[in-house]
Amino acid sequence: MDGWLAGLGATPAGAVQVDASALQSFDSSALAVLLEARRRAIDSGRPFGVQGMPPRLRQLAALYGVDGLLAPAG
Repeated sequence: MDGWLAGLGATPAGAVQVDASALQSFDSSALAVLLEARRRAIDSGRPFGVQGMPPRLRQLAALYGVDGLLAPAG
């Protein structure tokens, strides 16, 4: 597994699942980090998703048109 992904949660099926529920203060850089994590997970052949996104982060993702890329891993 890619060392960068080692700190992220992985489900038994190998999907990388990020829990964003603790995020309270963020800007578009949070989306950039999540998208980079997604890119690396997918490059490693692993599904990626974000759960527990605060409403404001979901709105920001929708504004940038990336909300579909950060859906919870299924």
